[in-house]
Amino acid sequence: MTALLAGMLMLATFALMVGGCYMLTKGNDRKRGVLMLVAAAVMFANVLITTL
Repeated sequence: MTALLAGMLMLATFALMVGGCYMLTKGNDRKRGVLMLVAAAVMFANVLITTL
């Protein structure tokens, strides 16, 4: 069960990273892009902590 949740979180992290980079390069809504990247970093750190 933990592996399934970790995999789902990593997929969400990847989606947030792609979306955040897109928002930053698009230039219209930089604040949301940065927030998406921060959320991706927090989710990645959470998965890293639980797997170690």
